[in-house]
Amino acid sequence: MKYMLPVCTLLFMIACKSNETKTAETTATEFASIAKSKHSDVFNISFKAALDQYYALKDAFIAEKDGAIDSAATKLIPLLDSIQLGEAGVDSNTLVAAKQSIAGLKAELKGLLGENKRDEKRKAFEMLGEQIYLLIRTIQYDNEVVYHQFCPMAFNDKGATWLSNSSDIRNPYLPKTMLHCGEVKDSIDLRTKL
Repeated sequence: MKYMLPVCTLLFMIACKSNETKTAETTATEFASIAKSKHSDVFNISFKAALDQYYALKDAFIAEKDGAIDSAATKLIPLLDSIQLGEAGVDSNTLVAAKQSIAGLKAELKGLLGENKRDEKRKAFEMLGEQIYLLIRTIQYDNEVVYHQFCPMAFNDKGATWLSNSSDIRNPYLPKTMLHCGEVKDSIDLRTKL
């Protein structure tokens, strides 16, 4: 009987925490359902597929698995080719700039795949992230929030950036020693509410 109160208190706290999570998920879902993209669904789906593969590449660097890094980089190349830029609803100058960005991204990925050392692959990964960051800004991708993150300790204190779909820091440059080292430098949230 004397254990009943602590058990009830614990169950109450668990139930409240579960409800908080559902409320946060519901709020995010509601925002997504009332947000309107200026791009077509075809473009958004194709761009998101490429962006998600970039995140898979980042996760492979965090896991420090060379085979997974090469696999994720290889899979990203055709996804970049399949981005439906013609469906983005942007002007011709923006379209030309986006096509040039994608050509640069593919070249960077081929360079990454040609490197034998993981640190050299990481340098190519940083350039890749910076180019994707510029592409997102160029075409004004507005289907989700993208976080531009920075670790000042990467590359012997020169610092390096990467992109994430979460504000949580998971450092792809120093995953074994400083997994949570870094900060959000920018959050790209171009979604508009109806």
